[in-house]
Amino acid sequence: MPELKFEKGKMVPVPSHSIIPERDLGHVPVLECSHLGVDFGGLRAVNDFNFTIGKTEIAGLIGPNGAGKTTVFNLLTKVYTPTRGTILLNGMDTHGKTTVQINKMGIARTFQNIRLFSNLSVEDNVKIGLHNQKKYSALEGVLRLPSYWKKEKEAHERAMELLSIFNMEYMANWRAGNLPYGAQRRLEIVRALATDPCLLLLDEPAAGMNPAETAELMENIVKIRDRFQIAVLLIEHDMKLVMGICEGICVLNFGEVIAKGTAEDIRQNPTVIEAYLGKRGAESC
Repeated sequence: MPELKFEKGKMVPVPSHSIIPERDLGHVPVLECSHLGVDFGGLRAVNDFNFTIGKTEIAGLIGPNGAGKTTVFNLLTKVYTPTRGTILLNGMDTHGKTTVQINKMGIARTFQNIRLFSNLSVEDNVKIGLHNQKKYSALEGVLRLPSYWKKEKEAHERAMELLSIFNMEYMANWRAGNLPYGAQRRLEIVRALATDPCLLLLDEPAAGMNPAETAELMENIVKIRDRFQIAVLLIEHDMKLVMGICEGICVLNFGEVIAKGTAEDIRQNPTVIEAYLGKRGAESC
């Protein structure tokens, strides 16, 4: 993958014993997880997860396979109900909220396994993501009143605007299931953005991409953050991508946080090296 350089914000400490970009000081962190955990029967899948993300931070959640990363995403989006701990989104407690309510509060996500409406067009997939925006009533739709056509025109224009982020406007009428793999990944991100999130969760967005596509993805994640002034939390195994764009990084192993810090902190952390390489491999580094 080409060596790309992205400007990162200076990370500074906050009272929650975390770090956020200096530019986000004065704003309520978009996400604050305190002592978050979930048990499945006798299995403690995630335990004492503490992590803070600044309002416009690009953050990374990494760790070996089975470390609990996607489980954390499922906790944040209320696919799973936490056994213990607190999740604050823009300072608001998400306890008792449903997945739909969490999305309306501002968390959107993509998945490891792409979940598109394959038989619908690219544009219609994006329009589905616009459900958080006020639309016409059922009566207006049935009668095709002027308000219906106005809202439809606005939805079309918004969908095309979002598709332009990845230069996909010309694909608007294509069947989503016929898109190349990389384009399907990009469409899933566009659909998530259509919900107007304040925090975008990307679950292995570079999976299956070649080096050129991954480099383009890195540029686009930064562009999305800058354009929409939102935070991004990504799970990724491509360390060049993580180290290249993530400002704060949290490392999980066996469901527990083993390290937090900047890319440089994580790169040099012996506990992290051991978790990825094993004790023998770590000793030989």
